Amino acid sequence: MQTPTIIGFDAKRACQNRTGLGNYSRFVLSGLCRYASDMRLLLYAPNPKKTQALDGLDSEHTIAMRFPKTWWDKCLRSLWRVWGMTRDLQHDHVQLYHGLSNELPLNIHKAKSIKTIVTIHDLIFLRYPQYYKPVSRWIYHYKFRRACKIADRIIAVSECTKRDIMRFFGTPEEKIEVIYQGCDEQFRQQATEEQKAAVRERYQLPERYILYVGSIEERKNLMLLAQALPLLADKDIQVIAVGRRTKYADRIQAFIQAQGLTSRFRMLSGVPFSDLPALYQLAPLFVYPSRFEGFGIPLLEALCSGTPVIGCTGSCLEEAGGPSSLYVSPDDPSALADAIQRVLTDEDLRTKMIADGHCYSKKFLPEILSHSMLNGYGKLLQQVNRNGNKIGKNTL
Repeated sequence: MQTPTIIGFDAKRACQNRTGLGNYSRFVLSGLCRYASDMRLLLYAPNPKKTQALDGLDSEHTIAMRFPKTWWDKCLRSLWRVWGMTRDLQHDHVQLYHGLSNELPLNIHKAKSIKTIVTIHDLIFLRYPQYYKPVSRWIYHYKFRRACKIADRIIAVSECTKRDIMRFFGTPEEKIEVIYQGCDEQFRQQATEEQKAAVRERYQLPERYILYVGSIEERKNLMLLAQALPLLADKDIQVIAVGRRTKYADRIQAFIQAQGLTSRFRMLSGVPFSDLPALYQLAPLFVYPSRFEGFGIPLLEALCSGTPVIGCTGSCLEEAGGPSSLYVSPDDPSALADAIQRVLTDEDLRTKMIADGHCYSKKFLPEILSHSMLNGYGKLLQQVNRNGNKIGKNTL
């Protein structure tokens, strides 16, 4: 029997985060469990008491958890992630280590037997430094740049991110591969009428609304949608914005109050993930006015839900939303209002956007992206495994 390939993963976000990096990590891991069942996946996480976000993923037969072992590592868990983990990876005979969230252990290049891949999601802190504290920018810059330098292979989640890695870090193009991220399969499942009715009642949703999903922070540019709302000919349509609030939300609230729009613009926080598919499917339109993203997963969630999408130009949203979605400048509320009016009034356009969006979303099916990931692993592990056996198709 052929010895299984042992892959290690940075699983902190998979264990602790229910948004962004956590969703990406779980998507990758669940796909590998499904399509590479003969591999052994070791998940390295700093705290055994903080694994709730895995939602049972750690019960898969191919997955085993790894936590700090020594007293010292348990006391300094952050230091273990960036330094001490390499020792444990070698002890566990890991052949390939995948940093799922922009970083690698700083000394992993000294473990010559371990090949390394890092996923870089975005370099927004370099594009828009004003949105980050100086110390955060410094830490991100050091970790991300170091990871790109020592990794054997880099995965970028979009062509936009790939270009930024080359531009800011001078990384050779041939070292970077674009493998898109997908979204949870719940968004491809039609919510029942009972589920939709329950969600509509729970949040007192109007019959027709424009949906936004994402953190309510300055970079996400929700103000553009607020500014477009009074320009619409349709004075009954409302906006439902779902996401974590920051101080930026207070500026939006002040604007909508000054414009007399409080009855047409609501921000909802603390919405459970299980309610999102119905929220998307009940909405006639999804608008994502972000200035810059690494990929833009909410656009894909909307396409999978059968909801027409409007995004903004300037980053990678066209990659997530596809050619049949509409895009406007992030600084032009009039153009956004015009695009919204078109989608809400042109039934032929709506029908085409929904159908084309459904077809485009198939590019991001788990089996397609998982096999792309496995091919990337195979490029690094095609020589010999740790026992000297050739790694072939049965292993990867």
